[in-house]
Amino acid sequence: MSFEFLVPVSDLVIQYVEPLSDYALGKQIRIHTHDDGIPNLEKTDIAILGIQENRNGVNVLEEGLDFTSIRKAFYALYPGNWNTNIVDLGDIIAGNEVSDTYYLVQEVLSTLLVKNIIPVIIGGSQDLVYAQYRAFDVFERMVNLVNVDSRFDLGNSSQPITNTSFVGKIIVEQPYNLFNYSNIGYQTYFNPQDEIDLIEKLYFDACRLGEVIADVTVVEPIMRDADIVSVDLGVMNATSLSGYTASPNGFDGREICAISRYAGISDKVKSFGIYEFKNFENEAAASLLIAQMIWYFVEGVNYRSNEIDIKNLKNTLHYNVPVEEEILSFYRSVMTGRWWIEIPFISSGNNKLKRHTLLPCTYTDYERACNQEIPERWYKAKQKNEV
Repeated sequence: MSFEFLVPVSDLVIQYVEPLSDYALGKQIRIHTHDDGIPNLEKTDIAILGIQENRNGVNVLEEGLDFTSIRKAFYALYPGNWNTNIVDLGDIIAGNEVSDTYYLVQEVLSTLLVKNIIPVIIGGSQDLVYAQYRAFDVFERMVNLVNVDSRFDLGNSSQPITNTSFVGKIIVEQPYNLFNYSNIGYQTYFNPQDEIDLIEKLYFDACRLGEVIADVTVVEPIMRDADIVSVDLGVMNATSLSGYTASPNGFDGREICAISRYAGISDKVKSFGIYEFKNFENEAAASLLIAQMIWYFVEGVNYRSNEIDIKNLKNTLHYNVPVEEEILSFYRSVMTGRWWIEIPFISSGNNKLKRHTLLPCTYTDYERACNQEIPERWYKAKQKNEV
């Protein structure tokens, strides 16, 4: 069993929990400790997992990682009106080779996913997303990856994997299980033009930083269609995360927490990772921010609406809109007011694609369709289905 390689939460953290209020999260969740071992995973909804690996990070100087400060910050928070069962499984430490770490991460995450437990990952370098993605191979279906990042991380897929090229590896390496890649928060001057062109050529989605800051709700339909969500802490601005990023532009704390909540509230998101944590002297504020991001993700999970099969739910409204030579089919949930648009499914024998026939959208997309404008994301998804 892959769990036997997990390192328990440190005794220092357990001692920190003891004097906390009985209502604090540290007293509400089950924790992997030296004395008690790994908790029973029955009826577990979310599992927190640290991954102490950053050797494939570009310009990474430090060797080890310590998530003690994050755990203390999270344990000291109070839960909302939740009915979610949370387990902290402790950490995966770096293997002899980075590939060994990837293997362990994939095995642990696959086991959790099969048990319908959502892993919440606190990681070092973001190349670990490759293992996070590969854990879904067990399902033999196509998946959608959303990366909250100032960069696309496509890199050079012919070179060894790094935290700046893992998306390129995901795209080109078999088995080909990536249906869609979406970036939230990219900044043009951090990305070479050929990568921006490739994102467009592959019909992937990308939201610029300014677009999201102007209206953070544009993130919701993208998250609603995600299986995997990854956050690079480098997407934050220097004011909000001093010492972690030198960039004056980026998300602030409120925006990244709103994005985390949208990830949690998505009925489809099965795996959530926060990467590029570094052991800085001023890590207290960063640790508290990460703890709050996890809190908002869990908060979102508690308010999921279970609208995966929206077409067959009661109180779902259906609208047909003729646009040019197409008849666009929209669905609206009366309960949540959320919208979907149907993508024509091409019967190519590829069973991996069958779940991608409904695309989350917005009321604005419906309004534009009524004004004879085909939604861009619908067009992209249709093109991918026809490949």
